[in-house]
Amino acid sequence: EHLMTIAILAHDSRKELALQFCTAYSAILSRNNVIATGTTGRMLAQTTGLPVHCYLSGQLGGVQQITSRVACDEVDLVLFFRDPLKADAASLTEQNLLRLCDMHSVPIATNIATAEVLLRGLDQLIQSETGIDVHVAEDPLDCVAKGAGAVLDHVDVLHDVLDTDGGHM
Repeated sequence: EHLMTIAILAHDSRKELALQFCTAYSAILSRNNVIATGTTGRMLAQTTGLPVHCYLSGQLGGVQQITSRVACDEVDLVLFFRDPLKADAASLTEQNLLRLCDMHSVPIATNIATAEVLLRGLDQLIQSETGIDVHVAEDPLDCVAKGAGAVLDHVDVLHDVLDTDGGHM
């Protein structure tokens, strides 16, 4: 039984970081329902083996699809690996996602530090709700490094997915 629905989005320049992070925390993510924008979701599923419900690519409406799920109280947590230096990082679509997360009290992480805090807290919730011991690696960054190795082992898949989708979220 999945406890929560976790939405994952990533700008192109943050996709590798998102994949590394999700690889490091795949044990936690596997106990939850994961949804994502198109390219990010496909890359995540291929890299980690996690089941991911993929919406459209971000620039093709995927961010709006996830935002609508937030508005309908169907998302419990959002991990948005965004590039704050991206020219349109403050786009109306992204601002709407942030606004609706605030309106519906949905925790949203927009950087790796906040994502780590949220997933560690989720780990504790899972343990208290299920009574099953949950362990997070003592050094998640070591796991991220191992995740980077896994991504590099599958760089051809990463390249194919980005080429197929035109490099969109």
